[in-house]
Amino acid sequence: MELNKEETEILNGRDGNAAAKSMEILYALGEIFGAEKLIDISSVQVAGVSYNNLGDAGLEYLNNLAVDGKVKVKTMLNPAGMDLIDWKKMGIEEDFAQKQIKVIEAFKKLGIRISATCTPYLIGIEPKIGEHIAWSESSAVIYANSVLGAKTNREGGPSALAAAIVGKTPCYGLHLDKNRQAEIKVFVESNPKNEADFSALGYSIGKKIENKIPLIYGIKNATGEELKNFGASLATYGGTAIFHMDGITPNKTTIPGDSVNISKTDIADAYDFLNDREEIDFVSVGCPHASIAEIQSIAKQIEGKSVKKPFWICIARKTKEKADELGLVKPIEQAGVLFACDTCMAVSPLKNRFKCMATNSAKACFYGRGTNNFNVRLMSLEDCIKEATE
Repeated sequence: MELNKEETEILNGRDGNAAAKSMEILYALGEIFGAEKLIDISSVQVAGVSYNNLGDAGLEYLNNLAVDGKVKVKTMLNPAGMDLIDWKKMGIEEDFAQKQIKVIEAFKKLGIRISATCTPYLIGIEPKIGEHIAWSESSAVIYANSVLGAKTNREGGPSALAAAIVGKTPCYGLHLDKNRQAEIKVFVESNPKNEADFSALGYSIGKKIENKIPLIYGIKNATGEELKNFGASLATYGGTAIFHMDGITPNKTTIPGDSVNISKTDIADAYDFLNDREEIDFVSVGCPHASIAEIQSIAKQIEGKSVKKPFWICIARKTKEKADELGLVKPIEQAGVLFACDTCMAVSPLKNRFKCMATNSAKACFYGRGTNNFNVRLMSLEDCIKEATE
């Protein structure tokens, strides 16, 4: 990979140790993946924020970068391991909380926005079609590539940080149009009716095509919330970072020859896999983080009711503040629901806290089982509310 004069000077230490180390990482990535050059980016999303994932070694790495490092572009964080203000309400232990706070302080020193969300596009960070970015979290990456039409690879924590400090990323993978083309047609026989159905569809397609890029036919319409859940599920169970949906997503693509069908039986099998038989003792939605539209729906359905089991809404703090301005938070909190800002069930240390979690997200099912040792049940938002209140 060729570096220009300025990039070479950064590599040689002109802008300090953190910038030089970051350029080393980007250069190595470029060499590995055959990039010809670095390209400018407009924003970065950094994953690996929860102390649960970073540990002491990750914290030390961040502190070393923060000695002389500063980000050059708009940079945000993925969810942390707890609500950064009301962590006690979540039952987080003091020792974990103090270490998580140290992680956040290190990110602050680097000049990073403490947004702590997997849905930066819901809090005003919405790149335009064709814009190059360097995002990390799988559901954010697939949404940005597919629904927004931006261009990003799925960055790891260190590579995203490096891109933020340098303001550039190697031009390979999904930054190149030739690598964004559909590889297989997917014909969906039944139209999903809600976000849980879209989650089950993402699971079904992901299992059939794995990491191939699909061109999906048969979906009549889809809201942003439904596409958010679909992409999160497809990325989790299939591994792809971009999809095309005929008549819905904005990217142009060539039409592949190979195809698969997704039948009603496939969707039923997905629900069967994603539903354990344990009695539900925890309800959690917001994976990816909840939108204003979802909060409006919850407020309308839950007003005047009371929860009979723990019910958490995982959400970006900025989204909750907006919901509060609209008068949506009070009726939900009066019902006994907990807003878990800055975090989610996928990265918070909740292992063995609950036996069975009801959720409207197949991604949350994956991490509920794998990270927190829960049984899980996938159901619509409406049914999640009924489960919590009846």
